[in-house]
Amino acid sequence: MSYKELSHEEKVARILAVLPQQHPFRYVDNLTTLDDNKIVGDYTFRPDEWFYQGHFPGNPITPGVILLECMAQIGLAAMAIHLFFNSDRDPNERITLFQSANVDFLSPIRPGDKVTVMGEKLLFKMGKIKCDVQMRVNDETVVARGTLIGMGVKK
Repeated sequence: MSYKELSHEEKVARILAVLPQQHPFRYVDNLTTLDDNKIVGDYTFRPDEWFYQGHFPGNPITPGVILLECMAQIGLAAMAIHLFFNSDRDPNERITLFQSANVDFLSPIRPGDKVTVMGEKLLFKMGKIKCDVQMRVNDETVVARGTLIGMGVKK
């Protein structure tokens, strides 16, 4: 069965199976929307995440680099994998490398917060992907937004 014929749940399972990041560095719980122009997924930052121990004791805040990683995993890497699968190219032969970002961080994320990441494809050509990505927290408040660029390279 081709990727295009799979159910949404089967597509998500295939994407997550080849997403290179794994626990404890995977920041994707679910992908709720998948099409050739948009992806939406979510992640809940659990209170026992490894980085909260030192960032900051007594007042834990999710580091910006972790928020950026979550945005890149959902809004860029998972989107690229979906596009590779949908174009009959094999994403198992490629890994999406993050190249650059221009991101504004607008509000802190704390332990227990569930974020929703929305990525909108701007460019997908010759293995290069560029997406506008936005992160929202529980109440739909935008906490980060920007443009991310990556490149699918052979493993």
